[in-house]
Amino acid sequence: MVTNKHISKIIIALMAVAVIVCLLAVGFADKLSGMLGGTGVKMEYESQLFDTDEIISVDIQMDEETWEEMLKNAMSEEYYVCDVVINGQKLYNVAIRPKGNTSLSSIAMDPDTDRYSLKLEFDHFVDGQTCYGLDKLILNNNYADATNMKEAIIYDMYQYLDADASLYNYASVSLNGEYRGVYLALEGVEESFMLRNYGTQDGELYKPESMGMGGGDDNGGMSMPGGDFEVDPENMPEMPEGDFEFDPENMPEGFDFDPGNMPQMPGGGGFGPGNKPEGGFGPSEDEASDDTSEAPSGDRSDMGDFEPSEDKPEMGSGGGPGGFSMGGNGGANLNYTDDDLDSYSTIWDGEVTGTGKADHKRVVKALKNISEGNEIEKYLDVDNILKYMAVHTFAVNMDSLSGNMAHNYYLYEYDGQLNIIPWDYNLSFGGMGAGGGDATEMINDSIDTPFSGTEFFDALLENEEYLEKYHSYLQQLVDEYVYGGRFDEVYNRIRNQIDSLVETDPTAFYSYDEYLTAADMLYQTVMLRAESIDGQLNGMIPSTDEGQRQDSSSLVDGSSIDIEAMGQFDMGGGSDRSPDN
Repeated sequence: MVTNKHISKIIIALMAVAVIVCLLAVGFADKLSGMLGGTGVKMEYESQLFDTDEIISVDIQMDEETWEEMLKNAMSEEYYVCDVVINGQKLYNVAIRPKGNTSLSSIAMDPDTDRYSLKLEFDHFVDGQTCYGLDKLILNNNYADATNMKEAIIYDMYQYLDADASLYNYASVSLNGEYRGVYLALEGVEESFMLRNYGTQDGELYKPESMGMGGGDDNGGMSMPGGDFEVDPENMPEMPEGDFEFDPENMPEGFDFDPGNMPQMPGGGGFGPGNKPEGGFGPSEDEASDDTSEAPSGDRSDMGDFEPSEDKPEMGSGGGPGGFSMGGNGGANLNYTDDDLDSYSTIWDGEVTGTGKADHKRVVKALKNISEGNEIEKYLDVDNILKYMAVHTFAVNMDSLSGNMAHNYYLYEYDGQLNIIPWDYNLSFGGMGAGGGDATEMINDSIDTPFSGTEFFDALLENEEYLEKYHSYLQQLVDEYVYGGRFDEVYNRIRNQIDSLVETDPTAFYSYDEYLTAADMLYQTVMLRAESIDGQLNGMIPSTDEGQRQDSSSLVDGSSIDIEAMGQFDMGGGSDRSPDN
């Protein structure tokens, strides 16, 4: 009897301790997570949706008239309701809308296509609803990518290095059972992504967007200096036949044109690797690191007679140092300017999680210390960002901080430490270039001066230890991913999965023959890019823009590569489509 009494007391005491532990775990979840390293959570959708051995099927079920209404109003980015069957599982009252930035606007203005990228939010209309734990699924339309593979390859590289990045797979998409095309399925960067990667950490997420055509995912309109420009494809003015001449002295009444305040573009335009003029857009070589002061490698014949004017302000990402960006800066280039929170409005406007002034102050404090090189590991998730830099540099993605566009990334902040999550790689490997581009220049894009649109990475590139680690990740991509066989494996798997789907795709931007040519060209491009990076790492090829300008004799020959054949940005749509498509 006495024994039973003692056992009862022990059980009660243990239960009390368990309750206290649970309460402490709930109240101090983020601190416990920090103590445990912020370990991510295994999610069911990793295997159910993103096992790349098998593509997924997505059947969107909604009234045809509602579907057409959604496409007609694509620029409003309004959510509509639908049911969706994914790999046989049906979800009801799912939110759907067209998504994108430049691609959204381009397709809206193109009368020959309505192939928009799509966003599916499972919990938008039904609280807590997910698809195997996933809250948002992105279906990318492979706009301006004749290969249909650029993004998949780049995201696979991120996975190979175990970097924080979205999971990917291909999806056969249908509408009410009718095949609509093959899309790239991506894990949306929201709550489920953060739970998978960061566990219970209570971090804040932003998607800065200084190039607001179609909103950069979540905001409407095209952000231009001096205001917002709304694209209405049904009320566009007719363009005169023949050559168009711009006459600033005979502009419509009310149109204010000041050529002295127009942003400069090298060579009259173009967003490819050749968009970094000699001397750069940013500070002189004595004032900044090679990352922002040097021009790109190779022959710059596509730049025209552009020379920076001494009496005009240097243009950065939206007006700051380091590159030109359409729209205001607002901190999207991640350069520290001052302690005024309003100076970083573009970051705050792009919040994904609910944030306040205290959160914003932590971001600005981190940007300041990063710019000054103070306690870098306290304010940056150094290892993950070095992985990001390695893959991003390999991709030659100028529609980003590498070029003159301060967008296409997510900024994650936790406890004052910043991290970058990659986004949007369909315009990699010269896809943002105008007029064909220089393939040799793209293939040899310098690895030690990779970012023209920001100074954010300078502290890492100037630190010998971090630079060596960054180089080691690049070498890993070359030796293991490309030369070690992973690239061949992934490339062949994708070809086997999507060749027939591309051939029968009723909404494809490119013909099947164009796809075959582009896919072969992409394979050659990746191999040549790896060869150049290997040469830059071992010192055989200059690894900076300045070094390649001074000596281009050792550059890898890219003359066999037709960049345009792989697909390029076109405001009129994805390509010069064949009549069959």
